[in-house]
Amino acid sequence: MKTILLFISIFVIYPAIVTSQGLSKDTFSSVIVNKDPRFDEMAARQAEINKRSQKSGPRRASGFRVQAANTQNRDEANAVKAELLSRFPNEKSYLLYQSPNFRVRIGNFLTQKEAFQLRKTISALYPQKGIYIVPDIIEYTPPGDDDNQ
Repeated sequence: MKTILLFISIFVIYPAIVTSQGLSKDTFSSVIVNKDPRFDEMAARQAEINKRSQKSGPRRASGFRVQAANTQNRDEANAVKAELLSRFPNEKSYLLYQSPNFRVRIGNFLTQKEAFQLRKTISALYPQKGIYIVPDIIEYTPPGDDDNQ
């Protein structure tokens, strides 16, 4: 009995309520949007800011770094990083944690040949440690992207 009343209310009463309120198919056929034109200006400005910031900042690329230390001792890794920063101030160094090891890497090189020169210098400073060239995602600023128009 309840199901019959439910069907009657859905198929008979609901359409009568909808049409009595003046809603029809034509009411939902079109929508008019009034937009403030300043939104377009603001979106164009933001797109220009995004374009300039992408050009000026470093990009990510596949490259190589020199791994100078691989240890489980954080203090030792920080000491190696500090020493590398003092000896090579023009190169950026990184301290990575991959459980359970701390890895100290230095440099952003596109080719292994470029990284080999730094590896040779660091190997001369630390002959007892294994110094490796490892593939990594590097920060790279292409030449010629310095024009900020």
